[in-house]
Amino acid sequence: MPTPMVAVEIPETLFLRLKRAAEVTHRSVEELAATTLAAALPLAPDLPPEIAQELAVMHLFSDDALWAATTPAFAPTEACHLQQLSQTASERPLTPAEQAEQSHLIAAYRRAVLRRAKALAVLAQRGHPLPIASATDVTDHGES
Repeated sequence: MPTPMVAVEIPETLFLRLKRAAEVTHRSVEELAATTLAAALPLAPDLPPEIAQELAVMHLFSDDALWAATTPAFAPTEACHLQQLSQTASERPLTPAEQAEQSHLIAAYRRAVLRRAKALAVLAQRGHPLPIASATDVTDHGES
């Protein structure tokens, strides 16, 4: 199926900004416009509304706020507890309380991953070089 094309009139100043950003990031104007629209539109409809709203406004964050959002938000104690629950589940059925705690921790982990991924995507869209790091460590703000 061919990619749909849409003609949109935009102010010249906005086009010039888009063109400059495309040049800086070594991308086409069309590609940058498409990724900018994708970043600005609501995410998957199956996300809880509070998470979808939080992610939708991240493009308004300052660069510093976005870099702060790349810091893993899932505490090591939470990760350890989730790992313990997973180990327990492999040995025996979890109690209802343990299942509820495991579900809560998995949801918190997923939220943290989504926030971090969105922050990194917006930073990349703004032309920041993203660090090559482990899955849990982004601390150098793309600087070497």
